[in-house]
Amino acid sequence: EEQKGDNSSAECSELGIMDLKFTSSRKYISISVPSKSQTMSPHIKSVDDVVVLGMNLSKFNKPTQFFICVSGVFMFYLIYGYLQELIFSVEGFKPFGWYLTLVQFGFYSIFGLIELQLIQDKRRRIPGKTYMIIAFLTVGTMGLSNTSLGYLNYPTQVIFKCCKLIPVMIGGVFIQGKRYNIADVSAALCMSLGLIWFTLADSTVAPNFNLTGVVLISLALCADAVIGNVQEKAMKLHNGSNSEMVLYSYSIGFVYILFGLICTSGLSPAVTFCSKHPVQTYGYAFLFSLTGYFGISFVLALIKIFGALLAVTVTTGRKAMTIVLSFLFFAKPFTFQYVWSGLLVVLGIFLNVYSKNMDKIKIPSLHGLWKKSVEERKTRTLSQTV
Repeated sequence: EEQKGDNSSAECSELGIMDLKFTSSRKYISISVPSKSQTMSPHIKSVDDVVVLGMNLSKFNKPTQFFICVSGVFMFYLIYGYLQELIFSVEGFKPFGWYLTLVQFGFYSIFGLIELQLIQDKRRRIPGKTYMIIAFLTVGTMGLSNTSLGYLNYPTQVIFKCCKLIPVMIGGVFIQGKRYNIADVSAALCMSLGLIWFTLADSTVAPNFNLTGVVLISLALCADAVIGNVQEKAMKLHNGSNSEMVLYSYSIGFVYILFGLICTSGLSPAVTFCSKHPVQTYGYAFLFSLTGYFGISFVLALIKIFGALLAVTVTTGRKAMTIVLSFLFFAKPFTFQYVWSGLLVVLGIFLNVYSKNMDKIKIPSLHGLWKKSVEERKTRTLSQTV
């Protein structure tokens, strides 16, 4: 019995030691919850913030954000398109499209650096390798597009640019794994066909097709189809700001273009020509870059909030407005072809809005309309029989 008592006391003592160890170990397990009075880091504060030109769009609801972004895109890019055509109207400037892109990228880098200094969180969040890819695509998009104007007239260039809705959707499928519904596909087809039809009439007035220009604008279109999806994926994955995206992508692109011009000996003739016409080249290029910078800021906000497809839809609609305004400011022949193609564009815009608000906008199906008409006929027949 004494032995049993000793064993039991030993077990009790071991249990007590284990309990003490357990209770003591529990003291090291703690979960701290920060109080509301504690301030959050700038990175956490800005997770959902979308700041454009110092204006925080996150404070507004979705319709207001959409209205502000669309207004900015239309206002600044309409001026941008006018200045772009005005610069290339200077006699002898057409061979220097890449130099214009270099100057444009330089101004964009300065504007992005200034804007980045005005925000609180100045850290670079998107990796440098991603920016090198984005910069390469940006150089391809803008450089080839500017250079193509030396070989093609402006309406012909717009024809090719209007076709990028479909490549953007294809890029979204392969790059981000997106799946688009029939309304999105129909919207892209209607807007592209409508704008192509709309600008064909303008291109027939002064046709200036060139195989080199077609190749350049086609390559620009391919790069443009990819860049929107890459920007959207990078900004959502790393929560990068618009000013950060503009600064790093365009500054790296500036280095790309400068290196290319030096290697091809295209820098010296361009500098010599522009020094003889400083106002028509550098002066217009500054305004051209400023309006383009403001416009790209709103486009990036559209991409971050609503996605690449809706952003391209808005910019494609802006091109239609550019063509409409050209008829108001410049005398052009008018045909009803413009009316039908304009209706196609409007249909594309409606289909895109419908695809984004399918839960709110209910359109009856053909089967439902047919079933309803059959029921009405039966009701009328029954009433006549009675």
